[in-house]
Amino acid sequence: MNLTMILQLMIVLGALWVGSRYGSLALGAISGIGLTILVFGFGLKPGTPPTDVIYIIIAAVTCAGILQASGGMDWLIQIAERLLRKHPDRITFLAPLATFTLTVLVGTGHVVYTLMPIICDIALKKGIRPERPCAVASIASQAGIICSPIAAAIVAFVSISNANGFDITIPQVLMVTIPASLCGLTAAAAASYHRGLDLDKDPQFQAKLKDPKQYEYIYSSNTTTLDKKIPPSARNAVYIFLGALAVIVFFAVFQNTLPTYETLRAIKGADGMEGEGNLIITADQLVKANIYSEGDTEWFDKPLSMTLVIQIVMTSAAALMIICCKAAPKKAVTGSVWQSGMVAVVAIYGIAWMTDTYFSNYTSVIQEMLAGIVKDYPWSIAFVFFIVSILTISQGAVVVAMLPLAYSLDIPGAVLLGVLPSVYGYFFIPNYPSDIATVNFDRSGTTMIGKYLLNHSFMMPGLVCVITSTTVAYALSMIFF
Repeated sequence: MNLTMILQLMIVLGALWVGSRYGSLALGAISGIGLTILVFGFGLKPGTPPTDVIYIIIAAVTCAGILQASGGMDWLIQIAERLLRKHPDRITFLAPLATFTLTVLVGTGHVVYTLMPIICDIALKKGIRPERPCAVASIASQAGIICSPIAAAIVAFVSISNANGFDITIPQVLMVTIPASLCGLTAAAAASYHRGLDLDKDPQFQAKLKDPKQYEYIYSSNTTTLDKKIPPSARNAVYIFLGALAVIVFFAVFQNTLPTYETLRAIKGADGMEGEGNLIITADQLVKANIYSEGDTEWFDKPLSMTLVIQIVMTSAAALMIICCKAAPKKAVTGSVWQSGMVAVVAIYGIAWMTDTYFSNYTSVIQEMLAGIVKDYPWSIAFVFFIVSILTISQGAVVVAMLPLAYSLDIPGAVLLGVLPSVYGYFFIPNYPSDIATVNFDRSGTTMIGKYLLNHSFMMPGLVCVITSTTVAYALSMIFF
């Protein structure tokens, strides 16, 4: 690694750091400055923006946003609240299960904002320290991303893996990530069960209660969604959404049922070229253009790709909810799910394009540097994923940016699947919106960001969850693949 390569790496890391400080759209936009410096300043060849992943995110987020606009999300929140209020003494275990399930269903962890005040309210009225269920529930809302069939991280992992010779489907990935994540969350909830002092023994909390205004602020609220009337159209929207997920999983399992299309494939010939592409011009035209000789091309039936299946099904489901379930498109655009999803699109677009530009220009150098380490300890790539996640604050961006590099280092696909839970590391610095919101929702003040920044409420459950999930996922991947 020469001085120029180190300087360029500092530019990449600097852009990620500055973007994370500003947050929101700045993550992707400021990555554009880093890309500009790399391309125009150092003359690096631009990488490839992850358009397929971006299209899938747009389709999935649009569908989930329409679901929220229809009121269907409120119904799911009500179902979760009934479960939590029925068993308040088990809130530390049930709260993360509820937020995890919602994330798996809709593909984004931002649905936690509605449920978190309810979790805090139940814990306070049961006399349970709110930090225990709240912190692990926030972690669970993000851990569920690698368990959702429509999340960008999962779709990107499958598409990139297939392109690099590791043939795997979305259900096969979920077969590893779901049980592994549930094990991780169970371990995190168990570690949080007796965390901190009980409220009746906490001197700081008891001191607050002596102030009548503080007492009223903590206990007067009665946050609930159960009094909200859910129209039948909202329930129907949920059925349409779940049906769309079922269709996607079905086609992922039974890909032989997908329609096929005649596609031109270039086979290895005298020019040493090979590859395949969509039908744009005929074989005769290719031969006449002297691109291939007549014996270098062939026709074959290629099935519809899963990336297109997800886009088609999600977009169609959104349309059905608009037509049949009175979902207002304008309301969807102003909703938290759609807005957070579009922010993710910009972030992944900028971050992945900048990092791909850097790594694609130095693939051989990086391979030479890391070859010995990844050969002896291929699982060590998990530490790289975790660190990059802290910088990018996006699991999808980590997969899109780092997975091609990992495959170029000849790390087996089964190993990469096993360490997939390690792409969640942005709890380490408590600047993610769901963590900040959780601190604000906890009226008791027990869920907090410490004086020294890293001694915050999310650190312990986050580390326990990620370490346990990664260990279990690695074991399962080695068994299955």
